[in-house]
Parts: sequence; structure tokens; C-alpha cells
Amino acid sequence: MSDIRKLLDVMSRLRDPETGCAWDVEQTFSTIAPYTLEEAYEVTDAIERNDMDDLCDELGDLLLQVVFHARMAEEAGHFNFADVVTSIVDKMIRRHPHVFAEGDEKPVYESTQSLKRAWEAEKARERAAKAGDKESISSALDGVALNLPSLTRAAKIQKRAARVGFDWQEVTPVFDKVAEEVEEVREALEDNRPTRVSDEIGDVLFSVVNLARHCQVDPESALRHSTLKFSRRFQQVEAKAAERSLDLAQQPLAMLDTLWNEAKSTESADSV
Repeated sequence: MSDIRKLLDVMSRLRDPETGCAWDVEQTFSTIAPYTLEEAYEVTDAIERNDMDDLCDELGDLLLQVVFHARMAEEAGHFNFADVVTSIVDKMIRRHPHVFAEGDEKPVYESTQSLKRAWEAEKARERAAKAGDKESISSALDGVALNLPSLTRAAKIQKRAARVGFDWQEVTPVFDKVAEEVEEVREALEDNRPTRVSDEIGDVLFSVVNLARHCQVDPESALRHSTLKFSRRFQQVEAKAAERSLDLAQQPLAMLDTLWNEAKSTESADSV
């Protein structure tokens, strides 16, 4: 508790209108939100690089974001850091009765799947309670944040729909759907309809996310990995062109393809 108190005190001083940091004082929830997202991504990056020293630093940066938001909320009279901690502690205890309940109240789950179903049922009850007396009809899609990365949000939306049976039971028709959407992009291009092209490409991406989900692949991680792979190979292409004193931008496609294949071959050999 003394460690977190030090951090809370640091944030309090940074936000002091008279003696604090001018930049920190002028921040709002909206201006800080992008930094919160950035720090979360940097935590993920450190994990993927298996850099534990960096992970320690990045987790500290992410914790600072939580403290920053809590401090601004406290100043506005909404809640404070202790309320944030109480909220998550209560939620975890409520969602894990098989761990925290006592005696006959402690449920026994036969499998990970039954445990997951109970978890989702509790989350659904929480969403219903949060909706309260709102007149809008409760939806299985309620609570999926709009600002999630698009691939992640698409996967979450699809998973929610699948819970109520709106899903294919096997992967084969998903392949067919991907092919269908790609063909519709082709047709839109042939018809020279830019707006429809954009819509159809969105449908292709959505259907590919569906394919990833059925293959139990996280689409965000898969695309991130492929982007890193492309970047790594492209930099090898640049290096190979420089070794031969070639202006990359002036090379024909055939030469670029040759350099690309050389980069792939080098990478494959290094991985053996």
C-alpha cells in the first residue's frame, strides 16, 4: 500500500493547479485516453518480445494511466482510486464464486467450458443490471466498446452473436463467405463504384475475422505478426538493393520480386 500511495501522491502533486506540472494540470479524460491505449499496446509489445525489464517499465506506465484517470475523476467528485480498486475486487470475487464462495454456495464446474459459460452468464447479468431502467432493448452486443481496434471489435461482436446461436457450426461455409465477399469487391471495382468498393472490402475483412475466429486465431495478433514479418523482409530488400547500389524506386517489378524472394530465402535459412 505504501508503494501505491507514493504513486498517488506523485499524481496529486503533478495535478496541483498552483505547484504542479502545467501539462499534467491541463489534461482531461479525452486527451489522456490515447496515451492509455498507447501504453496498453506497449505492454503487449514487451510481452511479445519477451522483454521482462521492458514489461516492468511498461506496466508502470500503464498503471500511471489508471492513477491519472482516477485522480481527474476524484477532482471532479466522481470517484477515486480506492473506488476503482474496490470495484475490480468486488467484480473478481463475484465472477469467481468457485474460488471465493464458502460452503454450499461454492459451485463446482466440471470443465473449463462450463466455467466459461458461468462467467459469461454473470457478465450478462452485470450488463442487464447496468442497463437498469433504460427503455432500449437489451442486446447480446451490449458492452462491446466502440473504440476497440476494428479487428478485435469485429471478433468480439461475432463471439457475442455466436453465443445466441448466430454462427456457422463449421469452418467450410466461412471459406465460402470469404470467397463471396472477395468476388463482390471485384464486381464493385468493375462497376467503378468507389463507395461500394469500400463497403465490400469492409465485408471481406469482417469475413476474414470470422475465419480467424473459427480457426481459434486472434486476428489482431495474426495481422500484427504478418505486418512485422513484411517489415522485416522489406528492410532486407532495402539492404540487398543498397549492397548492389540499386535505387529501389527505379527497379522493375521483376527485380523487386527477386530481391523479395531472396529475403524470404534468407529468413527461412536463418530459422532452420
